[in-house]
Amino acid sequence: MTEREDREPERSHYIVRGIKRLFALVVVVALLAVGGVGYGWHLFVKEGPLDDARQLVIPRGASIDQIADALAKEGVIESRFVFVNWVRVLGTQSRLRAGEYRFPKRVSAQDTMNILISGRQIQRRFTIPEGLTTYQVLERVKKVEGLEGELTETAGEGELLPDTYTFTLGETRNGVVQRMKRAMEDALDQAWAQRAGTDGPLKDKRELLILASIVEKETGEGAERPMVAGVFVNRLKKNMRLETDPTVIYGITEGKGALGRRLLRSDLEKPHPYNTYKIQGLPPGPIANPGKASLLATIKPAQHNYIYFVADGSGGHVFAETLDQHNKNVAKWRQFRREKERDEKNDKPEKKQN
Repeated sequence: MTEREDREPERSHYIVRGIKRLFALVVVVALLAVGGVGYGWHLFVKEGPLDDARQLVIPRGASIDQIADALAKEGVIESRFVFVNWVRVLGTQSRLRAGEYRFPKRVSAQDTMNILISGRQIQRRFTIPEGLTTYQVLERVKKVEGLEGELTETAGEGELLPDTYTFTLGETRNGVVQRMKRAMEDALDQAWAQRAGTDGPLKDKRELLILASIVEKETGEGAERPMVAGVFVNRLKKNMRLETDPTVIYGITEGKGALGRRLLRSDLEKPHPYNTYKIQGLPPGPIANPGKASLLATIKPAQHNYIYFVADGSGGHVFAETLDQHNKNVAKWRQFRREKERDEKNDKPEKKQN
């Protein structure tokens, strides 16, 4: 056997050992890589550092790095590095949406990502009560925090439905007013569809809106609305003047606010299109924005024979079929008002004389 032949087994032995070592090294590197990925995933899905829920605004056009910086600064995520890299690995960076979000206590980085993908922003809200004029409604919309842009959208009297409206940060004032107009159109359509027959005094949805606005201003008691509507329907059927104070007030103020004083007899004598003590039938337009309840009460009024009503001193009204009974009710109301004014005067402290 030659010397070369003697060395062949030894060389083969070293080659095998080298291959085994290389394989072991590859296995170790792979295990470390897998372990690193596994640990990184653990950091991504584990509970976050937030002790309490927190709100945060993600601005439009923010990059993934800017979003991560904001989340880390507010304590929503523990590691911006983990958040950024997993978002990139998962390919979701382009799906993160701007807006105002609420992050719950202990939210994980993964759930934080999912919240931003979902676009489930905080729902802000504001309420428009029944009976405001369009001028008053628009003034309120101008002051709602969270809405953007100058209000340039216009609306006629009675065109905005009173309701509670939700919106997300950054919605425009014009957009909200457009929604309110569509809501009133829908409410009018729904109410008009419930009319019983075609023999009533209201010819179309416009007249329904006008009378419903008067009902809205005459009573704040929900149970009374059909009763009040019934009185006006009865008067229209009898070709009687409506003789309702809120229309006179609207003609004086033009819907810009409260009258600020008691209505005078001289006010009832001044002729203008909204003075229902002087004109026959309905005024030329609504005097406020009625709610759904007043629309329904007006299209389906209570069936009775009353043609008069007056305040009863408790926030409601007392109704009458005859002028004689109505005059007695008015006398009681005036007596109640005099006594109330006297009591209020007596309760005022006397001014000290110098």
